[in-house]
Amino acid sequence: QVQLVESGGGLVETGGSLRLSCAATGSIFWINRIDTMAWYRQAPGEQRESVATITSSSRITNYADSVKGRFTISRDNAKVYLQMASLKPEDTAVYCCNAKGIGGHGNYWGQGTQVTVSS
Repeated sequence: QVQLVESGGGLVETGGSLRLSCAATGSIFWINRIDTMAWYRQAPGEQRESVATITSSSRITNYADSVKGRFTISRDNAKVYLQMASLKPEDTAVYCCNAKGIGGHGNYWGQGTQVTVSS
C-alpha cells in the first residue's frame, strides 16, 4: 500500500542541526488518503515516543515538550520533514516516520534513521 522512506540521519555534535526527510511511496490511492504524519523516536532501552505530528488539511502541529522550540515539523503533501536544531545528547535515537490514513485506514511506518548527538 504505502511505504515510508526516511533519510537525513547521522552523527552531529551537541548544538548542531540535522534535517530528516520522509517520503511516502506506493499506491497513489492510499497516499492520497494519508491524514496525520509524524516523527517518533526510540532510544536504546527506552520506549518509543512521539516527537512531532502534523495534520493534513489544517497543518496543525504538536511537539513533545522535550523538543519544543528546537524541532520543527513541516509537510509537503506526502513528504514530511523534521528540522532539528540545538541538538542534545539525549536526542540520540532512531527516528521513525509514521503516517496514518483518514478514518484509521492505514498506519504506516518507515524503517528508521539513526541520529547520534555527541557530547
